[in-house]
Amino acid sequence: MSDDLAPPAALEAPEGYVALDFRRGFVGQIGPLHRRVVDGVATMGFRVEERHTNGMKNAHGGMLMSFADMAWGQIVSVETSSYWVTVRLTVDFLSSAHIGEWIEGGSELIEAKEDLFLVRGRVWSGDRTLMTGTGVFKPIQRRDPRPGEKAYAATA
Repeated sequence: MSDDLAPPAALEAPEGYVALDFRRGFVGQIGPLHRRVVDGVATMGFRVEERHTNGMKNAHGGMLMSFADMAWGQIVSVETSSYWVTVRLTVDFLSSAHIGEWIEGGSELIEAKEDLFLVRGRVWSGDRTLMTGTGVFKPIQRRDPRPGEKAYAATA
């Protein structure tokens, strides 16, 4: 038996976070991801598990990029109740994340113009900023509003 395996991380999410029901495709492989909406501001989170790490036992940069993509782009869902695609994602890696840590991410809308959304985003763990950056996202297809989205609140 190998002694280099970490014990399983505690998978509980902080209060207010709800697991997203993404089971298909790539997101089903990297999850579970969670979402919390407070006063119209959505954040996402995940617990770093061993399968998310690189050879140094830190969260792999590809995992953090994938998470930032989802956490920052979700603002398009909140604003438009649409499926969306990423046009550009630019990040600065500032700190590492470790097995068992709870990672959060969110963004703010800088500009929405001609069906493109420019956002500024941040990924953090506790008081430590892990990543900052910007993204450009494009809504591609409207869908039924979901809880936490502006259109859902208008129909409720």
